[in-house]
Amino acid sequence: MDLLNLIIFFPFLAAILGLMIKENLKAYAVVVALVEFIFTLFLWYSYSLEEGGFQFISQIPIAFNGISYLVGIDGVSLFLVLLSSFIMLIGFIYLNETKDTKKLIISLLFLEGIMIGVFCALDMILFYIFWELSLVPMLYIIGAWGSGSRIYAAVKFFLYTFLGSIIMLVGILYCAYFYAETTGTWSFSLLDWYVIEAMPKNIQMWLFVAFFCGLAVKVPLFPFHTWLPYAHGQAPTIGSIILAAVLLKMGTYGFLRFSIPLFPDASVAFVYPIAILSLIMIIYGAIVAFAQEDIKQVIAYSSISHMGVIMIGLFSFVEEGMSGSVFFMLSHGIISGALFMMVGMIYERRHTKLLSEFGGIAKTMPNYAAIFGFMMMASIGLPLTMGFVGEFLSLLGFFAVSKTMTLLAGLSIIVGAIYMLNLYRKMFFGKVNNEANLSLKDLNLREWSALLPLVVIVVWLGVYPKPVLTPINVGVKEVISLVDSRISGQSAKKFIEQTKTNLKEIWGAN
Repeated sequence: MDLLNLIIFFPFLAAILGLMIKENLKAYAVVVALVEFIFTLFLWYSYSLEEGGFQFISQIPIAFNGISYLVGIDGVSLFLVLLSSFIMLIGFIYLNETKDTKKLIISLLFLEGIMIGVFCALDMILFYIFWELSLVPMLYIIGAWGSGSRIYAAVKFFLYTFLGSIIMLVGILYCAYFYAETTGTWSFSLLDWYVIEAMPKNIQMWLFVAFFCGLAVKVPLFPFHTWLPYAHGQAPTIGSIILAAVLLKMGTYGFLRFSIPLFPDASVAFVYPIAILSLIMIIYGAIVAFAQEDIKQVIAYSSISHMGVIMIGLFSFVEEGMSGSVFFMLSHGIISGALFMMVGMIYERRHTKLLSEFGGIAKTMPNYAAIFGFMMMASIGLPLTMGFVGEFLSLLGFFAVSKTMTLLAGLSIIVGAIYMLNLYRKMFFGKVNNEANLSLKDLNLREWSALLPLVVIVVWLGVYPKPVLTPINVGVKEVISLVDSRISGQSAKKFIEQTKTNLKEIWGAN
């Protein structure tokens, strides 16, 4: 078994073995997650920038109709695999659940393997299986360990994502049919689909919409976002961490891996509709976040706003914007995961998430206040933090497409600063009006252990993002090359050339 297959199946094997363990299951989970993370670090070390493209490819034919077990990674999926394993490790370190801990840990281990499978699958049926399977553990986690209207939130999450995925499946099956009509043989291999001539634009348009229905719900793009605040609001802390950090990235990854290279003419045709929806998402999320009285809901709507920035970067069709979006996926995963974790920490102490219940807790929890403030500033996009790099590059890329829309999207930075600073003021400054806040204890060893690695990464990749951006650039260049080679419409070609020219003018290049 090669390294990539080991990374995919190790969490599944660990979950099965975990069923037989009766004591110290959290320690077992941390060790498993640490080993998995070490495997992914070695994968990063082993990835050849000179060779580029998809590496660690493994294929096993499964059925006569072209379905196979086919996996591999490139510079884009590499870091989403790393993000998945790292967030799960941090989540296990933080985990403080006492109700049915064994079942929760087993569910999380299965979910880890499934998420990694989504980012590695190069056979579309295999991808779809992993994609749909990701619903099951998260549905169970929200429904079993959530709070309040958890069943309603879990069912809404499931129905939205499942129904959208069914429409995407129709698109996948038609793509395979088109390949069979073109070549005479069936194949669900994405690598095979990449090398044939692109479909006529009218067919691309319908297929783009089919894939859009499945992917946009997962992002979630406006107006398919309404399930997310419910899911975050009722999910346990570990569920919110994974949902924000990794699961949402499956949607944006799908646009970059499938929709844009497979349907390049349609993707260009939909640039402005996608940008308008993303812009609504950015501004709407920021404004609604400002109006929230629940701390977790502020972070949830902030997450919606940031995912809109990722989307416009993806549809810039230039290296800076698309690479920035992938980097922003990583930074959003780290930062939003940290913020949801810190909301969980205060909830453990006070059993409330209402802003009105707090005030002045910087006096009783100075370390907590300092790290929350740092992560908050990183979320806003403070320079020299990881949050700044991805957001800046995403907006820069789309600036070459539309200056007006980018400037409007940039308002999210200002509004984001307003609602985050307002949250921080209400929560940490002023008088301690609630006596329960006087006895709050500051961060303990478990919480420090979970937060410090996140702080280090946010600073490191904010100051020196090159180790991550370079492989991402390699992967993004290949996507752009695919688009350039497969696009057929003259108007679409002209649009992309003009965008690249505009970007050169922004940089002042000759």
